[in-house]
This record gives sequence, C-alpha cells and structure tokens, in this order.
Amino acid sequence: MKLKILKLINNTLTDADIKYADVIPWSTPIYSFGSISNSKIATLGINPSNREFEDLNGIELNENNRRFHTLKSLNINNWTEIDNTKTNSIKTLCDEYFSRNPYDQWFKKLDYLISGSSYSYYFPSTEACHLDLIPYATSKKWSDLSPNQKHFLLDKSSLLFGHLLRNSNINYLVLNGSTVIKTFEQISDISYTKELQTNWVLNRKNGKNVNGYSFEGDVNKIGGVKLKQAIKVFGFNHNIQSSFGVTSIVQKSIRDWLSNKIKV
Repeated sequence: MKLKILKLINNTLTDADIKYADVIPWSTPIYSFGSISNSKIATLGINPSNREFEDLNGIELNENNRRFHTLKSLNINNWTEIDNTKTNSIKTLCDEYFSRNPYDQWFKKLDYLISGSSYSYYFPSTEACHLDLIPYATSKKWSDLSPNQKHFLLDKSSLLFGHLLRNSNINYLVLNGSTVIKTFEQISDISYTKELQTNWVLNRKNGKNVNGYSFEGDVNKIGGVKLKQAIKVFGFNHNIQSSFGVTSIVQKSIRDWLSNKIKV
C-alpha cells in the first residue's frame, strides 16, 4: 500500500472536522483490519466501532488490550504531527490486527460467512481483511449521527477509499447489511442484481417477517477513482451482528451462497 495514500487518510480531517463529525479526537484512522496488501477478499462495513479504541466505560485501551494507535500511544498532540515513521507504525497495527487482539465478538461471525470459500482473516489464511467506507471511529453509532454528519464523512472518505482499493489486490467485496449496500451504491458505479433468498427470512412473533435479499454486481469506479480491474461485489441485507433473529441456519445459508459465488 502506497505511503502517500495512508498519509492522505491521516491528514484529511482538520480539528474542526473531527469535532463537527463526532470523530473520537484522539483515535487514528483505521486503513484496514488485517493486511489489505495480502488480501484477495475484503468484508465491508461503514466505519470503525469506538470499541476498537475504548472499553465500555469510555476508557482508552492500553498495553495488551490496545488494538490501534492513538495520539497518546504515538506521543503526539494532533494528526498533523504524523510523519512517515508514525504512519508505518499505524499501518503495522492494522496489518497485525487479527494476530494481536481482534474484536472477535464482531469479526468471528463475518469470518464464518467467508470461510466456506477458504478465505479467512485468521492464520494460516490471512488473505482476507475488513475495510470500512469511512476509516474514522465516531463517539456515536453511525445510526445516531445526523444526516449532515454522515454526508460529510462519506464525502471526505470516498475518494480515499477508491484510491485504497485501486492500489490493492482485492478481487471480492462482501457487504454486510443494507446500510452498507445503499451507502456503497452512493459512491460507486455499481448496479446490483437483487434476489429474494427464501432461506434468509427472519421470523417475527407478530408475523411481520423480514425477508432476506442477496445483492451482487461488479464495481469499476469508487469515489470517482477508476479501479485497475472490476471487483466482484456480494452483499446481504441482514447485518450479521445487529439484525435481530439472524439464526445459525440463516448464517449457514449465507455462507453457502458466498461459497458458491467466490472462487479461490
């Protein structure tokens, strides 16, 4: 991954931008979870959880609990002080994420879905990573941000995300949930084929069951950046971590569907 792109991500937001968008002010951007340079497949979310930087009480993770660098751990006062050495230090923790202290409660479910294709975040495969459309962790959940804040962060990040993928070897993107699917559509040239999947229905006691849909297509341009080659995109409308009632049967069916679509 080119250092120039990583430096741009580090320095895109000003202090005023960080405050406006409720970005955790002392957190560093997360380029990827796992090594994007080594990966052929990436799962895709919206933006990093605050739990990557702090515990349930809002206290910064330290020492062996640390997942990513912060301004404190880098011994700097603001993002503009990040030089090449510190950029490489940030990248190293991104690359080593799944061999150090991953947030398994969140990632194990996604890893299960892609594991039928023989790809995995974890050793010995390590040819999979996770990416977010927006690399900045916010103090509020994405759903709690205002529409203006969401638009602002997406506008700031889409060009950078396009360059990140252009300079990668990613062949497949797996989109986790309808919010990711819709947001990705806003910044790319993708045209989805949407299909009802009868085995993915989430049952509700009130009878208002939630249908499951698959999405697939090819993307050639992201954030106005033309990719080196088309990337295959597969998605499902259920958010595996937060959609209520995503049973093990539904998860296995999504896994089987992905396994048939993705060829190692």
